[in-house]
Amino acid sequence: MLKKLLSDTVIYGLTTVLMKLINYALTPLHTAVFGPTSFGIVSLFYTYAVLFNVLYTYGMETAFFRFATKKDKKEVYSNIQSSLFITSFILSSALWFSAPYVETLFGYEDSEMYVKLFSILFAVDTIIAIPFASLRIDGKAKRFAFLKMSEVVLTFGLNYFFLVTCMEVVEGKSTSIFSNLILEYFDPSFGRGYVFLANLISKAFVMFLLLDKFLEIKFSWSWEKMKPYYKYGFPLIFSGVAFFINEASDRTLLTILIPDDFYSFGDAEAAMGIYSANYRLSIFITLAVTAYKYAAEPFFFSTAESKNSPQIFAKVMHYFVITLMIMVVGVVSNLSWIAPIVLKQDVYFVGLPVVPILLMANVFLGMYYNLSVWFKVTDKTSYGARISAIGAVVTLSMNFLLIPYIGFYGSAIATFCCYFTMMAYSYYLGQKYYPIPYNVKMVFVYFFVGGMFIVINTFVKINGFWLNIFVQNTMFVLFLLFIVYKEKELVNSLLHKLSNRI
Repeated sequence: MLKKLLSDTVIYGLTTVLMKLINYALTPLHTAVFGPTSFGIVSLFYTYAVLFNVLYTYGMETAFFRFATKKDKKEVYSNIQSSLFITSFILSSALWFSAPYVETLFGYEDSEMYVKLFSILFAVDTIIAIPFASLRIDGKAKRFAFLKMSEVVLTFGLNYFFLVTCMEVVEGKSTSIFSNLILEYFDPSFGRGYVFLANLISKAFVMFLLLDKFLEIKFSWSWEKMKPYYKYGFPLIFSGVAFFINEASDRTLLTILIPDDFYSFGDAEAAMGIYSANYRLSIFITLAVTAYKYAAEPFFFSTAESKNSPQIFAKVMHYFVITLMIMVVGVVSNLSWIAPIVLKQDVYFVGLPVVPILLMANVFLGMYYNLSVWFKVTDKTSYGARISAIGAVVTLSMNFLLIPYIGFYGSAIATFCCYFTMMAYSYYLGQKYYPIPYNVKMVFVYFFVGGMFIVINTFVKINGFWLNIFVQNTMFVLFLLFIVYKEKELVNSLLHKLSNRI
């Protein structure tokens, strides 16, 4: 069972890493084509897309995982898909016809057409969510990975085609086998709209590849049928909105709350840019947590009915914490050479001290995903909304309190405190309603020892680039040896299995 979880996590992990790398490749493409204002508008629309995704799916993805393990999976699949078809049509129709008013609200040129594109994009993205969830619960990790990779590769390819190839043909800089079609149909004035169009086409292509999953649907909807799903899923809307606040408010509030003369290197926008760039260095933990979440959610629901599920969940959490703490100490020990590769310019290095804080914040977020199993398998999702709401309050209050005095360090600390609070409160409630024998003592030990190495490697620097790397990685090796010592039974077991295979 744990072997299957590990296998799926590896597949999802590799897929997530590749998807993120390809998506990152879009950034230099977009910044080369668009000026700061246009790039900012593209980023703004995708920021709000996260919120709309929460509203469109209204917790039905998690509800599917829950009820597919309790009832007839095909019936649950059809019921939820039918509901999402209806609500997506209603919401997207409303968004389409209100596009002129949204354009006035935003005040951006051509945003009416962008809103209309997104109204279709949201609907398509929503109705393929449950087919993807079905692949996960059926253990079809390889097909899931193939479809996700197809989507992101096609998105990148279409972006390059529209923004580079088509523009060069129109400007007479190059030719293409599609030159006649490009000259007839391509509209350069549509500009950043092609970014959204590329995304929509790739989503529609994936929907076509999932045709077999749509043919399984037996359209059926009634209030009585859907009432249990809505009762379970609706509280997750509030959880999602709160998570949106937690993810987006630090960078948004940074530009509002920090005085322009706070930093010598630039104004509030420059501070936000430095913070955002350093935030990307926490991607190593974010990728691991995302990959794990893809594999763990169906695993938790399928294991929940087992008599020894609490012991299994505790063991999973134990190994999860060990893995993430190894990654955090490893990244911090190697920031001196990783940072120049990612950040490029020296001006960004002033924000490096926030990286360990953000790395640990994402560890707590990953632990929260583990701990959230209790309210999902006990159908107490309203507690998830409560926990997320408390996290949002912590995020907003800490940002308002700290940013004016310590700048982007306040944003990082607010993120840290938010996810720690959510993790701790979820643990407290979970032990009350669904006790799991987590090895809290060893988790604390790994946090304490790992934390000491993180602090030392963050603030103690040795003169000489290579000498500094050697000393810091020596600290990392010491941490690994400490874990091997504490987990010697596990290590001996793994070595024994490996020797038998050889």
